[in-house]
Amino acid sequence: MLTIALPKGRLAEESIELMLQRGWLSGRPDPDSKELIFKDQKGKIRILLVRSQDVATYVEQNSADAGIVGWDVLLEGGYDLLLPLDLKIGKCRLSVAAPKGWSLSSGERKVRVATKYPNIAKEFFLKKGINCEVIKLYGSIELAPLVGLSDCIVDLVSTGGTLKANNLEEIEVIMESTARLVFNRSSLYTKRAETGEFLSSFASL
Repeated sequence: MLTIALPKGRLAEESIELMLQRGWLSGRPDPDSKELIFKDQKGKIRILLVRSQDVATYVEQNSADAGIVGWDVLLEGGYDLLLPLDLKIGKCRLSVAAPKGWSLSSGERKVRVATKYPNIAKEFFLKKGINCEVIKLYGSIELAPLVGLSDCIVDLVSTGGTLKANNLEEIEVIMESTARLVFNRSSLYTKRAETGEFLSSFASL
């Protein structure tokens, strides 16, 4: 049996749909259940439902054989994983956003940036030659510039609706992100047949 770590929320739903289409699951986990481990009746896989930022850690530390995680999370964390496949789901972009009228050339000697992605943000502003102070937050990133905590934010954008609702606008796209299928290095060899079959079933994407 393979253990697959999935991020809770929309990406888990898209991932489960892919596994249903490819015959790995006999049904969906109960959406009203509070259980974090789902064992499918087919006996092929079990699913761990975790925070998106934790998927790669579960796989890297061999608590899961494989996982589905956003490219943004992988780049931020620098995990030691095998990244064989772009699943082309969970499409979004990591962008700089700020209150209307602010720009990257607004003249601040040091730009204060609120983000869940401090490493990516630092690298982006460094390449721009802009001195920045990164303020790491874990939620409600859009609030930071509204209350003076930061000048701008670096965060994921899907439709842009949350930015608009908070009077923020997208300044520049740093990167596009989609979900990747990742494997623990050890599992890819100790469970070669199972992981090979799982990988092959997604290769036509």
